[in-house]
Amino acid sequence: MFKAAKQSRIFQDVVEQIQETIIAGKLKPGEILPSERELKEMLQVSRGTLREALRVLEQKGLIEIKLGVGGGAVVQDVSYDQINESLALLIRYQKVSLRHLSEFRVGVEGRVSALAAERATPADVFRLKSLLEQAHQFAEKGSDFQKEFVEVDKQIHLALAEITENPVYISLHHTVHDNIDHYYEAFLVMKQREMEENYTDLGSIIDAVERKDVDGARQLAEAHVLRFNHYMENREK
Repeated sequence: MFKAAKQSRIFQDVVEQIQETIIAGKLKPGEILPSERELKEMLQVSRGTLREALRVLEQKGLIEIKLGVGGGAVVQDVSYDQINESLALLIRYQKVSLRHLSEFRVGVEGRVSALAAERATPADVFRLKSLLEQAHQFAEKGSDFQKEFVEVDKQIHLALAEITENPVYISLHHTVHDNIDHYYEAFLVMKQREMEENYTDLGSIIDAVERKDVDGARQLAEAHVLRFNHYMENREK
């Protein structure tokens, strides 16, 4: 399964060998890596080097180290959380500017809405309309329900991504919308007017999705992102 690690970059080689074995599917989620003794012999590395490499693999989410009888390094199933951890940290610590975030979201949100218009089933449209009705109720109650409104807004964007059935778009949407609150809190004023405008935008997008208007859904989603990013950029100045 493994071969002697290259001594010139021994630690990195150990990590890469085990990582590639997992990615290639030679070790499945739930399976346990060979014992520490066996790995040391196969890789021809010290105990310290092996343990350090295993810790790095655990931090990457590729394995979980379980202690005790029957324990060991257990292969984990990769989730979107692990894949997008770096992007999430960039967003949460605001290392991505509003302009950069807007450029990214315009393209992604537009494409997702277009695909949703192309692929949505009647059940998908019913789900979107149900969420839109929740957004309407919170918008009518006013700015005291801003957090609730923003949460439903997030669920609508995630629902559109899920309609695409594309795991990349779904993953990216989760990462962005799970972490974008920091920007909203710092730069977005979501009073009654903004809530109503946001609700109107979402309703127009969902209507385009229901009518299978691919280009319309894309353009509406792009305009929606640009409008609210403009509000945030003005407050940032």
